[in-house]
Amino acid sequence: MTIMYELNNISYRYPTSDSPVLQDISVKLEKGKLYGVIGNNGSGKTTLCHLLRGFVPHFYKGEVNGQILLEGASMLEMELGDLAPKVGYMFQNPFIQVSGVKETVFEEIAFGLENLGISEEKIVPSVNHVLKQVKIDHLRDKNPFELSGGQRQRVALASIIVMDPDILIMDEPTSQLDPQGTEDIFEIITMLKEIGKTIILVEHKMDFILECADHILVMKDGKVVMEGETEAVFSNPEYLSLNIAVPSVADVYFDLQKRGVALTRFPRTKQALLAELVEMTRKDGMG
Repeated sequence: MTIMYELNNISYRYPTSDSPVLQDISVKLEKGKLYGVIGNNGSGKTTLCHLLRGFVPHFYKGEVNGQILLEGASMLEMELGDLAPKVGYMFQNPFIQVSGVKETVFEEIAFGLENLGISEEKIVPSVNHVLKQVKIDHLRDKNPFELSGGQRQRVALASIIVMDPDILIMDEPTSQLDPQGTEDIFEIITMLKEIGKTIILVEHKMDFILECADHILVMKDGKVVMEGETEAVFSNPEYLSLNIAVPSVADVYFDLQKRGVALTRFPRTKQALLAELVEMTRKDGMG
């Protein structure tokens, strides 16, 4: 087990705030896992992402107490430029992620590599690979500002992937997308997980979090109030007391429990739930 991040008793207060936005957070994030960060608005999710990317306190300033380590080294002693090759950050608004200085999607995706001084001989095949990887090769010559929100979000994600960071932090990447756009982005996120990237994902669409996350951090009032493996968190009755959105599958799971119907395992998808119910019906029929 390789630890990417280790937070020890982290608290943070913005310069304009009288009270901490993050309070006494201690967690360890392992390499290659997908972490779902969930909670209601104002719970501190975005600020936690800013901390993990280094925007806090290097950009937003303010007061940090505690220790945050990235691969064993103190992030508070690193510069933002040191973090850029290691940590990719995706904002929830795709319109602010586009640089605005490039005229084609190809050039936009290549922009970050150009800034690192990578040679054209290496940039071209890298960009071509990512265009195919996120299925936007047909957009390569389009102007980024002529794209739909979903297409821009794919371009933004491609611009991060091409830099090949070990860690990707995504703050509600599907918040402005329709169902198809959401499916497309989660397909890419699943692919990134499968190739071993460490992903921190803030998301309100709980069905997708349940399906793809390995581990859940539940935030409330600036604190991590519950954490654990995905099934353990969403199947825990204590989660319901937090008044946070519940995945539809978990909603049915708890309803069945109230009715005295005990499933043999906690299903992570609607298909798994249906299969479980069909199997239970079959066994009852045989009995």
